[in-house]
Amino acid sequence: MRIALLEDEHEQAQRIQTIVSEKGHHCDSFPTGQAFLGAVLHRSYDLMILDWQIPDMTGIDVLENVRAHLNWPIPAIFLTQRDSESDIVRALDAGADDYLAKPARAAELLARINALARRSNPDSEKEVLVYGPFEVNTQQRSISLHGEPLSLTDKDFDLTLFLFQNQGRLLTREMLLERVWGLTKDINTRTVDTHMSRLRRRLGLNPENGFRIKTIYQRGYRLEAVA
Repeated sequence: MRIALLEDEHEQAQRIQTIVSEKGHHCDSFPTGQAFLGAVLHRSYDLMILDWQIPDMTGIDVLENVRAHLNWPIPAIFLTQRDSESDIVRALDAGADDYLAKPARAAELLARINALARRSNPDSEKEVLVYGPFEVNTQQRSISLHGEPLSLTDKDFDLTLFLFQNQGRLLTREMLLERVWGLTKDINTRTVDTHMSRLRRRLGLNPENGFRIKTIYQRGYRLEAVA
C-alpha cells in the first residue's frame, strides 16, 4: 500500500516508516498539514496515518479537508497521544476509520492497516467480479462484455482490473506504473497513456457500456461510472 503519514516528530515518523516498509508498504511522511494535504489531494495514496497535534493545524482539520475534497473515501487511522474517549469519538465522527494511541505497537498497527485494506477493497478475494456489463474472472484472467470474451494481453487485464477495483479514484501515472508494471523510477509515462488509449477501444469503455476513462490533465486517469 501507498501510505501518507502526518507526523511532525522526526523520530516518530522514521519509526512508523520503518514498521510499514518492512512489510512491503511505501510510506511518505509529512511534518505539516499543508504539506500533507498538498500530497494527498494531488497524488494517489491508499491509506492515511494522522497525528492530532501538528504545527500548522490539527489532524482533525486535515481529515475534514481530505473528506471534503478527495473524491473517494481513503481509509484513515489516527495515531496520537490523545486517547480520551471524547477525542476518539471526535476523530471517528470527523471521518477516521480507526484510532490508536502512541506509542504504536508494530504488530497491532500492521494488523489494523491490513484490516482497513481488506475493508476498502472487499472484492480482492473474489474469483468473479461484475461491473455493469463487464465480467472479470480473476482466476482465468479473462474479461467479457455482455457475455462476449474480450481479447486482452496480460498487462491489459492487470490494468483493467486495477481500474475497476479503484473506480472513481484518481490514479496517477506513477502509481499505475508502480502497481501494474512494478516500475518505480526512470520510466516514460507514455507507456501508461498508450495502454489507456488501447483499453478505451478494446473494452468499449464508453457511456453506452456504463463506464469511461477520464484523463485528468497532468495528473493521471480516473475510471468513472456513467449513468
